[in-house]
Amino acid sequence: QAQLVESGGGLVQAGGALRLSCAASGSMHSITTMGWYRQAPMNQRELVASISPDGTASYIDSVKGRFTLTRDNAKNTVYLQMNSLKPEDISVYYCYANGIDGSRRGTYWGQGTQVTVSS
Repeated sequence: QAQLVESGGGLVQAGGALRLSCAASGSMHSITTMGWYRQAPMNQRELVASISPDGTASYIDSVKGRFTLTRDNAKNTVYLQMNSLKPEDISVYYCYANGIDGSRRGTYWGQGTQVTVSS
């Protein structure tokens, strides 16, 4: 059972856009930092973007100016708007959140969503 439910991945042409969503389960609360990692074949897992409770976002250099990370605290949901997609962005994207699930504090993960960019 995933504590975070991801959606929005898929296939898009180079230069196109996708929006990934990540919603925490109803049992999660007191969520602080949220964000997205990605891992492509033959590559290390890398932190793409993270966002603090006040909405301050940080990005890896390769996506700055193209990706925007936002959050809706009332819905315990984080969004990654990905514009001007490149083949280099092809990866499985994993959402994470720091928070409490029931009574247990930790870092929780989505199960991954595939982003494919075609030329």
